[in-house]
Amino acid sequence: MATVVLDFGIQEALQELGVSTHNKGTSTGSNWFSSEETILSHSPVDGQLIGKVEVTTAADYEKVVQTATEAFKTWRVMPAPQRGEIVRQFGEELRRLKEPLGKLVSYEMGKSYQEGLGEVQEMIDICDFAVGLSRQLHGLTMHSERPGHRMYEQYHPLGIVGIISAFNFPVAVWSWNTALAWICGDVCIWKPSEKTPLCGIACQNIITKVLKDNNLPEGISCLINGDYKVGEMMTTDKRVPLISATGSTRMGKIVAGTVGQRLGKSLLELGGNNAIIVSPDADIKMTVIGAVFGAVGTAGQRCTSTRRLIIHESIYDQVKKAIVDAYKQLRIGNPLDENNHVGPLIDTDAVKGYQNALKRVEEEGGTVIVEGAVLTGEGYESGCYVKPAIAEANNSFEIVQHETFAPVLYLLKYSGDIENAIELQNGVAQGLSSAIMTNNLREAERFLSHAGSDCGIANVNIGTSGAEIGGAFGGEKETGGGRESGSDAWKVYMRRQTNTINYTTELPLAQGIKFDL
Repeated sequence: MATVVLDFGIQEALQELGVSTHNKGTSTGSNWFSSEETILSHSPVDGQLIGKVEVTTAADYEKVVQTATEAFKTWRVMPAPQRGEIVRQFGEELRRLKEPLGKLVSYEMGKSYQEGLGEVQEMIDICDFAVGLSRQLHGLTMHSERPGHRMYEQYHPLGIVGIISAFNFPVAVWSWNTALAWICGDVCIWKPSEKTPLCGIACQNIITKVLKDNNLPEGISCLINGDYKVGEMMTTDKRVPLISATGSTRMGKIVAGTVGQRLGKSLLELGGNNAIIVSPDADIKMTVIGAVFGAVGTAGQRCTSTRRLIIHESIYDQVKKAIVDAYKQLRIGNPLDENNHVGPLIDTDAVKGYQNALKRVEEEGGTVIVEGAVLTGEGYESGCYVKPAIAEANNSFEIVQHETFAPVLYLLKYSGDIENAIELQNGVAQGLSSAIMTNNLREAERFLSHAGSDCGIANVNIGTSGAEIGGAFGGEKETGGGRESGSDAWKVYMRRQTNTINYTTELPLAQGIKFDL
């Protein structure tokens, strides 16, 4: 990889993952298709060109769907525990390749190396979860109102699951979907973000090896690449019954409308505008750790990143000082250097969004108390490094009401009891993650009650960012309502069927209806 000059084992990692300077971008497994149009993948770490990926054509997409459809016929009748064994082997390959894949995630996306390793660990964890789940795809048995009848429900695979993922978690979100979809008997077509296409190439290489070693058909895992136009090939395709899409709320509304028009199913994981409530009974040290990581981790580019800190007026100045002091200790630089806390934004468009947010908050009457800046000079040549900023603001500001995918934290003040804080917390269009810092049991339970947080994730004494795979992940309102990963999220990848068996010689009708011939 002569284009890569960074010396953190990147070239070795790329070679181990089978990623080259020029990659075919469409795959049905062992077969890769070629096209003329390409995507260029530049690292936000140093601006270097990592490699090129060919864009999927309409003709190649058709081959992908046909191959996936054929593979589904074999995969769906394979016993679920046997499908689980394939996922187990995939998890073992991820364990073997955790370091190189983590480095690629860090280098192509810009998150810290530790976060890159953590993302691959999420993949491993969901594989472990799915293996156990492959023996627990339970239905229910119900009592029939008719004598001599048995009723039960069971779940069947849907077919092709289309996955559209975002750049900020370039491998983990795909694995959340595929690991569950595979054990459910579905086959998958994945369109990774055009900003992180090489991560998709690497993952497809890994699963292709597993499928080939087990003599399984092409099409169980397929890859397509390109911009929204390639995504539209799936969203408009009636042969793809479920589309799982991760991205902005704007994108999600388009996907939901398109898929809904053909009466398909959508699983949407969209924007967040996440808040931590800091009550008078909060542990300040814990609050600082949770808030700072939530705000600056992944350079503020997580859907669960902390955007708002809602602080009680009685401790506002104390918390404000502690947060500002913590920001002074942040080290910004190459994310592969584990001494650094904050890496780059994904690209210069994200930098413009960051700059616009800071400008807008001041125009609306807010005060920037930790100045932001675009960093230049040695080590910052990509133009994607920025200083995490803090602003005092009002929840009603238009810029505060929107998600800024960058390290900008808004401090908000509340007075009175916890009800007022919860009202501020819920007073945005998004509903993904939320948290309260308090040692007051009544406040904590009130926050988690029916009239508390309206988010899909609500935490006590931990931050908004970071979720375990055992619980279903997702949010409400403009976050889309989808659920991925743990709990019973598997059900969205299957169709439910109710069955009634009559084992008598009579044919009684339900509700006592008489129909004699």
